[in-house]
Amino acid sequence: MTGITTTTTHRHAKRSCSTRAGLDPAAVVAAGAALADEVGLGNLTMGLLAERVGVRTPSLHKHAGGREDLKRRITALALREAADAVGGAAQGYAGRDALAAVARAFRTFVLEHPGRYAATIDVEPSGPEDPLATAGQQLLGAFTAVLRGYEIAESDVDHALRMLRSLCHGFATLQAANGFQWSANIDESFEWLIAFADRGLRAL
Repeated sequence: MTGITTTTTHRHAKRSCSTRAGLDPAAVVAAGAALADEVGLGNLTMGLLAERVGVRTPSLHKHAGGREDLKRRITALALREAADAVGGAAQGYAGRDALAAVARAFRTFVLEHPGRYAATIDVEPSGPEDPLATAGQQLLGAFTAVLRGYEIAESDVDHALRMLRSLCHGFATLQAANGFQWSANIDESFEWLIAFADRGLRAL
C-alpha cells in the first residue's frame, strides 16, 4: 500500500513539474482565455486557472501579474484572434460580399469564444504602444477594409465603423447570452441584418 502511494505521489509530482516546466506567459494566457470561454469571464479566477494548468496559484504570478493583468492579456489575445478571423474572411471579397463575410466571421468568433470576447468590452489601452492598442487597430482595420467597397465620405467613416460594430457586436453578444428566445430563425435574422447594413452603407 505504501509503495502504491509513493508511486502515485511520484507520478503526480512528475506531472506537476512537467506542467510547470511547460508554462510561459503565452500558455497561461491561452489557458485563461479557454477557461473564460468555458466558465464565463466573471467566474475566471487565478485559483481556478492554477488548478487548470496544474500549479499552485502563486506560481501563476511569474507569468501574469494578477487577475487584471491576466484580463488585459486575454483582451489582447482575443482582439488579435478576432482580427485574424475577420480579416481572413474578407480576403478576395468586396462590397456586400465582404460585409457578409466579415459579419459572419465576427459572429462566429463571439459565439465560439464568449468569455475572451467579453474581456474586450471595457478595457482601455494605456497608450499607443500598449498591445491592446495594436490589436484593436488590427480588428478595426479589418472592418475599415470592408468600407472601401462603398462610396463613403471620409467624414462618415468613423460613424460607419461604429454602426457596423454596434450591429455585429449587439447581435452576437445577445445570441451568445441566449437573448433571442422567440420563434424566428436566428440565422435568417442575421442575414437580414447584413442586408440592412448593406442598404444603409450604399445609401450613403
